[in-house]
Amino acid sequence: MKFYIITGEASGDMYGAKLITELKQKMPEASFRCWGGDLMQQAGGTIVKHYRELAFMGFFEVVANLRTILSNLNACKKDILEYKPDAIILIDYPGFNLRIAEFAHQNNIKVCYYIAPQIWAWKESRIKKIKKNIDRLFVILPFEKEFYTKHNYTAYFFGHPLLDIFEDKKSNKLEFISKNKLSEKPIIAMLPGSRKQELIRMLPIMLSVMQHYPDYQFVIGGTHALPKELYDAYITGYNIPVLFNQTYDLLQHSHAAIVKSGTSTLETALFETPQVVCYTANKISYHIAKRLVKIKYISLPNLIMDKQVIKELIQNDFTAENLKIELDKIIHDLDYRKNMINEYKAMKNKLGNTGATERIAGEIVNYTKLEVQSSRFKV
Repeated sequence: MKFYIITGEASGDMYGAKLITELKQKMPEASFRCWGGDLMQQAGGTIVKHYRELAFMGFFEVVANLRTILSNLNACKKDILEYKPDAIILIDYPGFNLRIAEFAHQNNIKVCYYIAPQIWAWKESRIKKIKKNIDRLFVILPFEKEFYTKHNYTAYFFGHPLLDIFEDKKSNKLEFISKNKLSEKPIIAMLPGSRKQELIRMLPIMLSVMQHYPDYQFVIGGTHALPKELYDAYITGYNIPVLFNQTYDLLQHSHAAIVKSGTSTLETALFETPQVVCYTANKISYHIAKRLVKIKYISLPNLIMDKQVIKELIQNDFTAENLKIELDKIIHDLDYRKNMINEYKAMKNKLGNTGATERIAGEIVNYTKLEVQSSRFKV
């Protein structure tokens, strides 16, 4: 069985790696050709293009890089036809992947979409293309299944895959501190994102509050998707370490966190670390998104709980002054911290049980085997 897997982001690489591992357990003879990252490669996938070459965020950035994006699309389509997969597995990254889904459907290739496009937030009209082009759709947020049911389309919810990944990520605090030569002061984690434009916009404001907290040590959660030199350019003059690819250990042992909106907000919540969520974008991209997006919150814990569990500092609200006000609350206000942690616990219960990735892999294997056998029978 030949699978072609596509993602364009660091979180998708993480989910894809776990999925490849589970698929190999159920189908040892399977092969995987991927657009992804280092984790998917380590799991056994052959990487065609790394996600760091694909990470364009925001309307303005997409338009500015349109020629590159179209070139990537054409290269991907050509590679798919040459590889002749039995099925394509798309992971998040909807702007690119929905176009590939349409292409695959036109060429009679089965499509499984893992981590469904968030059309409930905007572009609900995409439901027509999803119904037409996607054979199996897997959602990871409980309210998404109800959304697709409303549109007379079957989506599969087996729980959130982060719960599986967290099972393997427990570490010893003393070992973590010793290995990274940290002090014994309480840690405040900074997660400025995995894209270059995110770090450029987010990190300077995050760093600006350090002076107010001499009794704490700040630590940046870095990613090898970005060059070390980029971090160095911003932390010159600050006494702050950057720990690469140790984000889960960092969050697990932090007293508080400043987090860029995205998957990392959910990861932070699952470690029950109080956080403040930040986001800022190109002004044109932000104003376009504000007109189109129809959700009350941008962070996953707030969306899942359908209320403000975490303070969100978005665009013009993301200032050093506002960040300090909220950081003071999550550090010093014990009732505020306790309430946030209790909401985290309630959120976990909504996400289902562990084993989501294994169940998703099982459904993909059963479906693709059945389809391959059916097509052979027809021939």
